Amino acid sequence: MSESPVLKRSLAARLSDGRAWPWLLLVPALLLVAAVVLYPTLTGMDISFRQMRLNRPALGTGYIGFTHYLAMLNDTVFWVALQNTAVWVVVTVVLELLLGLMVALALDVELPGFRTIAVIVLLPWFLPVVVAGNIWALMLDARLGVINAALVNLGILSDFKAWFADPAWALPAAILVEAWHGFPFFALLLLAGLKGVPTELYEAAAVDGASLWHRIRHIQIPALRMIIVASVVLRAISLMNSPELLLILTGGGPGYSTQVLSLYAFQKAYREFNFGYAGALSVVMFLLLMVGSWVYVRTSNALKD
Repeated sequence: MSESPVLKRSLAARLSDGRAWPWLLLVPALLLVAAVVLYPTLTGMDISFRQMRLNRPALGTGYIGFTHYLAMLNDTVFWVALQNTAVWVVVTVVLELLLGLMVALALDVELPGFRTIAVIVLLPWFLPVVVAGNIWALMLDARLGVINAALVNLGILSDFKAWFADPAWALPAAILVEAWHGFPFFALLLLAGLKGVPTELYEAAAVDGASLWHRIRHIQIPALRMIIVASVVLRAISLMNSPELLLILTGGGPGYSTQVLSLYAFQKAYREFNFGYAGALSVVMFLLLMVGSWVYVRTSNALKD
């Protein structure tokens, strides 16, 4: 005997009124997050505790505990890569944020032709990293580079310089290239934030006789605080996990002067086929990003107000 329509409706009503109903609606999304995010993350962590050397299958894939993590303590390349990673992420993010903020403030002024300029400013961000890296490698070439030619003609350099072959200049040169490629990310987000600032604030500031600097400091920068915090965290994550540009420009050299953790993990995995050690490096990067992002958000007071 089938249930009556009244009984079915009452069951559905009780279910929809209960506390479990929102969780039931979230089940498909939670399953997707588990499949796309949690499973790969936990699998990567699991690999870091295993012996995973594809070029030495006789070693097997058994658990070896914290062997890879203990090996890092005596790995000089790891410590150099850790230091370079800090410089690479911090300096690049600061440069991109400053450039993006200046461009966003300039483009916020409603002048004829600025929409076209805004599109032109965003072009570096549209370029694939491979294309941007090869363009700058040619421009900074020690024999045919146009930048070297310009610096020599201006008398700044006495001779063409191999920027990416000099340990003292390889990382700074790569940082400048990355800053050029990435600052439109900040410019776009900050410009969108500036467009949301109420015009009444500007009018009140004008009545009070506020200068341009005071308007930027007391109106625009505070209004952009949440956007700045979010964009800095996202960009730091991207830089720490993306070794493509350094792989194209320097390959981590000369020596280890441009070696960073993401590039080191890539080389361990796909050159030495030591996926266990590469997994351990990835877990360390994950923990550094989690702790660094938490400390930055807390110290920036972004969660207040």
